Amino acid sequence: MHLLPFLAALMALAVPGIAPAQQGAPCGGGFSDFVADLRSEAAARGHDPAGADRFFAGVKQDAAVLRADRAQGVFLKPFTEFAQRLISSNRLNTGRAKGQEMDAIFDRIEAEYGVSRGVLLAFWAFETDFGGFQGDFNTLNALVTLAHDCRRPALFRPQIFAALTLYEQGDFDPDRTTGAWAGEIGMVQMLPQDILDNGVDGDGDGHVSLKTSAPDALMSGGRMLQHLGWRANEPWLQEVTLPANLDWSQTGLRTTKTGAEWAAMGVTARDGALAPELPANLLLPEGRGGPAFVAYPNFRVLFEWNQSYTYVLTAAYFATRLEGAPVMRLGDPDPGLDLAQMKRLQEKLAARGHDVGGIDGILGAGTRAAVQDVQAELGLPADAWPTRALLDRL
Repeated sequence: MHLLPFLAALMALAVPGIAPAQQGAPCGGGFSDFVADLRSEAAARGHDPAGADRFFAGVKQDAAVLRADRAQGVFLKPFTEFAQRLISSNRLNTGRAKGQEMDAIFDRIEAEYGVSRGVLLAFWAFETDFGGFQGDFNTLNALVTLAHDCRRPALFRPQIFAALTLYEQGDFDPDRTTGAWAGEIGMVQMLPQDILDNGVDGDGDGHVSLKTSAPDALMSGGRMLQHLGWRANEPWLQEVTLPANLDWSQTGLRTTKTGAEWAAMGVTARDGALAPELPANLLLPEGRGGPAFVAYPNFRVLFEWNQSYTYVLTAAYFATRLEGAPVMRLGDPDPGLDLAQMKRLQEKLAARGHDVGGIDGILGAGTRAAVQDVQAELGLPADAWPTRALLDRL
């Protein structure tokens, strides 16, 4: 199974930079009528009517986009298995080679935007395998299809007019621009509005081409992360070793302490030292028996790029590996739950009054918080890792 189409679907779960919904044609109804209303709205927004007519002339509804949208889902494998599958030795070696090959570009990114090269290399690798697989869906068809569909029209509709602006600037071809099924374009998979807001002509040819120019794509990605709040010259993730008597209820994204405070509790960095003044969270993706990380403020910025905990943690960890961190210790975590078991657990948690964010079988932030709370209620180690023993106990 090739993972990149799946990762493109993950990106569609949490695309940054979405503009507020605009007034205009409602979703649903006849597709041709919907496109006609888009033309009218384009004119009302100040776009040239003749140009808008050319832009929308060949647009078609794409059933494959709708099938991909309905089939999307968060990867259910545990973090360590997910990470081992994505971080191959070949991908690691390629990433390091790309970092050396494009050293001057990464120096520019680090100087202008403060974003470390490892982070951009990680997203470049995971999103498109360093540009090798960028998706082959017609982008305009995808955006109009998803805006017409009544599932999430407010998310996709503004992107159509952003794409129209890119077309007017000579940086979008409605017939030939392709990408992921959810409308992301280029080597680091950015939506049209993100390209408008953060696109950079990194190679100096007068255009922003995220599909064919690695300098453009990487510079644009760096600028977008800066726009999302990336803090220059600060770490994002660090693997740590924990004492056996740690108060596990203090772990997770809800509890923040400085690096010095974590150190006082016996937390030590495997490589280097904890940043003493920075606020940080202690993350146990597979509970107290698995790997452990301290996550600094820049880690949270990555959730603006994608909201999947496992995906973001894997990308952040891969970025540290690309910059010389050792291979993480896998530990010996208790086995997790399968999809059916996770749904049963969520049902039991919800019945006890905990907000799990929906009975979907996904170990998201809400379910992790609920698991940690109920573990504390039951007098169990509150490490937020759901196990069969916890399910049986409930």
